[in-house]
Amino acid sequence: MLAMMLLVSPLLAAPAPWYKWQSKIDGKVFCAQTSPRDGWRRLSGSYKDLRCQKPVREKPKKSVQRFGSE
Repeated sequence: MLAMMLLVSPLLAAPAPWYKWQSKIDGKVFCAQTSPRDGWRRLSGSYKDLRCQKPVREKPKKSVQRFGSE
């Protein structure tokens, strides 16, 4: 069972998203997966690609249907 879980878990892992970061000093914008360092703020995200052009589509949350609550 443990061996099966170890084999399957990498297949379920998703790649890290990319974000647009903006410099607090000069306003320059670039795309990265992690914060470059102090002096930068996250502008927007999440994206699938390193150019921050393809947005990640969020999976819609499933609504919980409760019986007898009508």
